Amino acid sequence: MHKIEVEHLTFSYDGEQDVLKDVSFQIEQGSYTTIVGHNGSGKSTIAKLLIGLMEAKAGKIRVDGMELNEKTVYDIRDKIGIVFKHPDNQFIGATVADDIAFGLENHQVAQEKMQQIIEDYARRVNMSKYLNSEPTKLSGGQKQRVAIASVLAIAPEILIFDESTSMLDPQGKAEINALIQKIHKESHLTIVSITHDIEEMAHSDHVIVMNDGRVVMDGTPQMILKRENELVNMQLDIPFALKFVHAMKKEGVQLHEEIQMERVVDELCRLRFEK
Repeated sequence: MHKIEVEHLTFSYDGEQDVLKDVSFQIEQGSYTTIVGHNGSGKSTIAKLLIGLMEAKAGKIRVDGMELNEKTVYDIRDKIGIVFKHPDNQFIGATVADDIAFGLENHQVAQEKMQQIIEDYARRVNMSKYLNSEPTKLSGGQKQRVAIASVLAIAPEILIFDESTSMLDPQGKAEINALIQKIHKESHLTIVSITHDIEEMAHSDHVIVMNDGRVVMDGTPQMILKRENELVNMQLDIPFALKFVHAMKKEGVQLHEEIQMERVVDELCRLRFEK
């Protein structure tokens, strides 16, 4: 079942130069989709259009079969939670607990139920001991965890990450990517992650590659990664594990191309025992 349908979407910020050019794709319910592309490819513009922050020049967006327009925009927004690259811009409360509570109050959740929900979602993102801390004084990764908890608490059907790891150091990025994977495994949420992180792409179900405002690839990570030269030509990197596989091939060692980074050591052990 298509959770999100985008048909022939075109958008321009200035009315002259199109940032998106006849973009079409579908996202399945419960899937984890990454939309990847270099800076300026149009991928973040898609996030703003999906939640109705801007109006398309042409084309249609449907969520659960409901076409996005002035009459449906608030119903569609109720289905979507979004985490941006700068979590500080999302903080409202003086403490982590207050920040998670803010969305619940807007959704008119009863006061007697609120504390349990706050504690549950703080635990899910491993931030329970920070409930009384000021969000702006946390580390970058911790801030993103709070932003994610605040969005999850309002029970969206679709969770959009808009470059949510781009400002983090490698450790913080790895932690948030692992959390996204955990959320996907444990929930029925449809996850859309807009990113230029190819390592994250390798863990998703579905990949949409943007270049110059157009969809240029659409498929599984395995299908996309086979087009390595095209990715590099679009200024996109390839996962470390795949680079490792290719380097080993040059040395005469055959590895499985589908291995993920955390399986590199296991693969080397396999080869060792086969000798």
